[in-house]
Amino acid sequence: MRQYSADLTPPWKKPKPVPEVAAEPGLVVEEPGTGFCGAVIRCEAGTVTLEDRFGKHRVFPLEPRGFLLEGRVVTLVRPSSAPVRPSRTASGSVAVPGARARVARAGRIYVEGRHDAELVERVWGDDLRIEGVVVEYLEGIDDLPAIVDEFGPGADARLGVLVDHLVPGTKESRIAEAVTSEYALVVGHPYIDVWEAVKPASVGIPDWPRVPRGQDWKTGVCRALGWPDNTGAAWQRILGSVHSYRDLEPELLGRVEELIDFVTAPE
Repeated sequence: MRQYSADLTPPWKKPKPVPEVAAEPGLVVEEPGTGFCGAVIRCEAGTVTLEDRFGKHRVFPLEPRGFLLEGRVVTLVRPSSAPVRPSRTASGSVAVPGARARVARAGRIYVEGRHDAELVERVWGDDLRIEGVVVEYLEGIDDLPAIVDEFGPGADARLGVLVDHLVPGTKESRIAEAVTSEYALVVGHPYIDVWEAVKPASVGIPDWPRVPRGQDWKTGVCRALGWPDNTGAAWQRILGSVHSYRDLEPELLGRVEELIDFVTAPE
C-alpha cells in the first residue's frame, strides 16, 4: 500500500527558508509587527533586547522569521558562547586584545568641556589608555593661558588642546595663538559646540538647526528639534548615538588624531 506524506501543502505555498543570523550586540534589525528598529544590546534564552536611536528598549521573542535585517526576513538566534573580539577600536585603530593601560604620560590633552571629554573617551578611549594619554577639560578657554603657564610644556610633557569654534578672527583664535609653542599645540573644529561634530544622520535628525545669536545654543537646539529643555538629557541622547568614528564629522576626527600624535611624539 502506497504511503503519503501527512503534509498536503503544495510546495509553492510552503514558506521559503530564511537565513539564521546571530544576535550579536550592535546588530541593527527591525521587528516587523511593531516597526520597532534598534540595535541588539542583549540576547538571552528565548528573547532579544533592542535599543532604538532614542535609547528606548524593547524585548522581543526569538521566533522564526521574526525580524528584518536590511529589509530581508531573518531568524535571529543566540550567538555562540565565545564572543568575537572586535578587530578595531571605535576610532578605527587595530584593537590590541588584552593590552593593559600604559602608565600615564606627563603630557596631556585638554578639551573645552565635559561633553567634549566624554565624546573623546567614547571614540578614542581605548587608544588613549594604550598610549597613556590623560584627557582633562577646561571650564572655559579664558583659563587656557594660566593653565599652560602652570603646566609648563616641555619635550617630556607635551600639551595638546582642543577648542570649540576655532575660526580666524575670534577670541578663541587669539588665545590659541598666544599659548602655542613648540611643545603646546592648540587645534580646533569650526562648530559652535561639540554637539555639531556628531553627524546629524547618526542622531536621527536631518540637520543641526541654526540658533539666533544671543540665544543659548544648546537650549535653542533642543527647542528647534522639539526636545525637552534639558540639555543634559539631550547630550546623553546624542552621545548614545555615537558608536565609532563613522558617527563624527571629519573636522573633529582629524584634530583629535593630530593631538594624540603630538603628545605621543618621541622626545
